[in-house]
Amino acid sequence: MGDYPSLYTTQAINTDGLQGNTYVPGGLTVPVSSPLSAAPGTNPEQLIGLALSTCLNATLELIEKEQRVPHQSTVVTTVKLSRDQQGYQFLVDATVTIPEVDQDTAVAWLKLAEARCPVAKLLAGSANVTIHL
Repeated sequence: MGDYPSLYTTQAINTDGLQGNTYVPGGLTVPVSSPLSAAPGTNPEQLIGLALSTCLNATLELIEKEQRVPHQSTVVTTVKLSRDQQGYQFLVDATVTIPEVDQDTAVAWLKLAEARCPVAKLLAGSANVTIHL
């Protein structure tokens, strides 16, 4: 995992599967449910979408700040659940909009953001993940 010191550590705990809560000790508690049921609650698809959208856009915000450009980027992540031979899989598609810059600059910033964003790095190389302008 590298020789870098840890800057932050957290835990997320789930003991209930998709019928109860998942939580961060001393912090956030989220009711969870299957996306295939009408029960209230969030699900892993929504959580992975939130993680990628938030991390990637926060990274773009830092790049915009470095370039002295007001933050205007938006990341919309769509996560689909589909069946595969083993059970289920996620199909993740992140659409990035950076309206204040030309196409070449947007491409360069997105490439840099993907190289810096920990969630994008974690998902990199998966055939089920696309990130595009």
